[in-house]
Amino acid sequence: MPYFYCCAELDNNLYDANLGGDVYKKRVGIANEGKRGGARTLIAFKKDGNVFFMYGFAKNKQANIKADELKALKLLAKQLLGYSEQELSKAVNAAELIEVVQDG
Repeated sequence: MPYFYCCAELDNNLYDANLGGDVYKKRVGIANEGKRGGARTLIAFKKDGNVFFMYGFAKNKQANIKADELKALKLLAKQLLGYSEQELSKAVNAAELIEVVQDG
C-alpha cells in the first residue's frame, strides 16, 4: 500500500486500532500478499498534522507489541508530534528523520 494512501486512510479514521497517545495500528499489504498476509505498522498521527512511521512488523513474525514497547512508542509519538517546523528540518538535515513528500 503506498504510504500516502495509508495517510489518507488515517485521515478518514480508517485504521485497525487507536492504541492511545496518538499511536495507531494500521495493517498494510506486502508484495502480492495483501493486508491479510501483510504487516502491521505503528504510526504517530494527529489529524491535520504530521504523520510518523515508528515501527513495523510482519504479522507472521510477531502477534503484537508488549506493554512496555507501547509505552515507549507513546512517548516517542508525543515527542515527534510536538516538533516545531524548525526542529523537524533540523532532524531531517541531520538524517535523524527521513521526510517523505508526495509528488504531484
